[in-house]
Amino acid sequence: MKNPLMKNRIDKKFSKRSRFTRQCIGEAVITLMKNKDYESITISDIVKKAGVSRMTFYHYFQTKTDALNYYLYEIIEIYLEECSRTIGIDTFFDAVHIRHAFLFFDQYADFFLTLSRANLHSLMLHAINEYMLRFVDPVYPHSTYELYYYAGALLNVFLKWEENGKKEPADELVAVICRCSGID
Repeated sequence: MKNPLMKNRIDKKFSKRSRFTRQCIGEAVITLMKNKDYESITISDIVKKAGVSRMTFYHYFQTKTDALNYYLYEIIEIYLEECSRTIGIDTFFDAVHIRHAFLFFDQYADFFLTLSRANLHSLMLHAINEYMLRFVDPVYPHSTYELYYYAGALLNVFLKWEENGKKEPADELVAVICRCSGID
């Protein structure tokens, strides 16, 4: 049976080459952000770092923020694919899924911390809110306020955990989220 969460994909399927090119551009922006203020990064900087032409950049994106958004949504897409293969899609409001999310997104800690240091929290918050509304809400209806509460809690706890150097085990944070959210 087709995964019901996948029917609402954020992005249409792209060829492997197109997907790779888009990822290279997103990674170039993140790499540049480590040494340069986000506002100071130019499209010329990005295309040089990514090894693509300006025409290629503008074929896929209008702005550097679009490139970051695509990269973020690509990570979410990979997460959805992995969830459907590994832990299933029975529910997203349980300790198993919260733990899985923390450990999965930890692989991309550098990306999330770079966005956080650049004060681009709004990109991350928008992406997780959209994820909740497009993928979770149709399958597990909750009020919009509950979804936003849950999404914000997950994002903030995850970012603080990463910023603090992951001093606590993920299971400790999962317990905190479950307790505060009334999840058994």
